[in-house]
Amino acid sequence: MDGSSKDEEEDSTFTNISLTDDTDHSSRILYPRPENLLPKMMNADMDAVDAENQVELEEKTRLINQVLELQHTLEDLSARVDAVKEENLKLKSENQVLGQYIENLMSASSVFQTTDTKSKRK
Repeated sequence: MDGSSKDEEEDSTFTNISLTDDTDHSSRILYPRPENLLPKMMNADMDAVDAENQVELEEKTRLINQVLELQHTLEDLSARVDAVKEENLKLKSENQVLGQYIENLMSASSVFQTTDTKSKRK
């Protein structure tokens, strides 16, 4: 066996593996392509958007609760105004009745007669 047959033997025993890859993955690892950055950027952006949306959602919820509270307060005030109006009308009616009663008492009493009738007695 000469040197060439030894080379053939070694060639058949060992498989040559190329150290250079036909598809160049090295650029992906060292210098990520924009499409590989996109999901990471989108995730970061989505996290920021989610945080903004969360803040907006909390603000909207707070405002909705405030509006509902104000609506209930307005309903309560409106009901109170209606009750006061009814009581006012009732008191006006009672005042008219009392006023009429007082006028009747005064006209029936001799103390409240006009001075013209007293002058006729003299």
